[in-house]
Amino acid sequence: MNSREKILSNIIKNKPPFLEVVNIDFDSTFSEDDILDKFLLALNDIHAKVKRVSSMAEVDMDIISLKKEKYFVINAIEDIGNNDLENLALRTKEQLEMLDYAFIKGEIGVAENGAIWLSDINCKNRLLPFICKQLCLVVAEKSIVANMHEAYQVIKIDETGFGVFISGPSKTADIEQSLVIGAHGALGLTVYILA
Repeated sequence: MNSREKILSNIIKNKPPFLEVVNIDFDSTFSEDDILDKFLLALNDIHAKVKRVSSMAEVDMDIISLKKEKYFVINAIEDIGNNDLENLALRTKEQLEMLDYAFIKGEIGVAENGAIWLSDINCKNRLLPFICKQLCLVVAEKSIVANMHEAYQVIKIDETGFGVFISGPSKTADIEQSLVIGAHGALGLTVYILA
């Protein structure tokens, strides 16, 4: 028996036993009444700020206020008339590198981890959520699901071509085992929950 045959023989002898695929219960782990509370708790845990609003007009007021204070703000929310959608997809990283605030409509919120799904439909420019200093996402309360299993049943990545779950501001704990917020993306995340 040559060395190749010995190696293959040992691999076959040491093969672990076959395990059945785990049956995942896709039902929510908590009641529908608890979904918003769990989402709020998860957002707090991931260092996100939360603002509950009853209309897009309240979000628009914040955008107008920030622009009056001379911040570089881009509003990619189509539902707000005062938006910056014209030529937004064509803006380059050089044009956006000083971006202070980006407002984007999130499609789905996930209660178990505070993640929010964004796609090309609402992002308009893939740089926006990553190049801004402060990311502001608006998600409808009725679009919050319990867990990632439910979220994956709702998203339609084949229709958009790009999508990303964002969970809190950018952070890393790789550097000397200390948490650094804003290491490779937005320094802060504000989530507007639209009732």
